[in-house]
Amino acid sequence: MSGVVRLLLIWFIAAAVPAADIRRLLKERPDAVGLAVPGMPLGSPGMDGPAYDNQQDPYDVLLIARDGSTQVFSSYR
Repeated sequence: MSGVVRLLLIWFIAAAVPAADIRRLLKERPDAVGLAVPGMPLGSPGMDGPAYDNQQDPYDVLLIARDGSTQVFSSYR
């Protein structure tokens, strides 16, 4: 996995995950290992702003289960 990874209590959070999703994870406390945004899409945290011509690609934040499966935690369009 490229990019920055942060360890937060019992979850890992990949770099491009929006703060709102981290707050939701802390509130809901799902039985999972973390959150990830595949591909570092334009418009995600760290891939946004004037340096990227304010472009916004649609993307999903994935919740990663302990067995390695994923499900969409939130979508940005």
